[in-house]
Amino acid sequence: QVQLVESGGGLVQTGGSLKLSCIVSGRRFRAVAMGWYRQTPGKSRELVAGITGVGNPVYPDSVKGRFTISANSAENAVTLQMNNLKPEDTAVYLCNSYPPGQYTWSQGTQVTVSS
Repeated sequence: QVQLVESGGGLVQTGGSLKLSCIVSGRRFRAVAMGWYRQTPGKSRELVAGITGVGNPVYPDSVKGRFTISANSAENAVTLQMNNLKPEDTAVYLCNSYPPGQYTWSQGTQVTVSS
């Protein structure tokens, strides 16, 4: 069974940076399309970055130029480098397949950006 464990969240000021990590266990990681998503109370979960099985990144306009997703098959990890963070980036960040839903959602990691 695949397990996802996110880490790296925290509290930062506007303009700061964080690097999130998602460790994928229970399956071979090679050529797997993965994504980072975020959720805030009362809002639907949204994609913030995806990476296809051949390594092509996908970003919504809201984070383009600020977030970078990368996959490390040797470590079975997907990372999300977040720069120039804004208060509206505050959310719980979760990883899953891209498109989402292939794996059970874990609890994610909280990112809080103060103004």
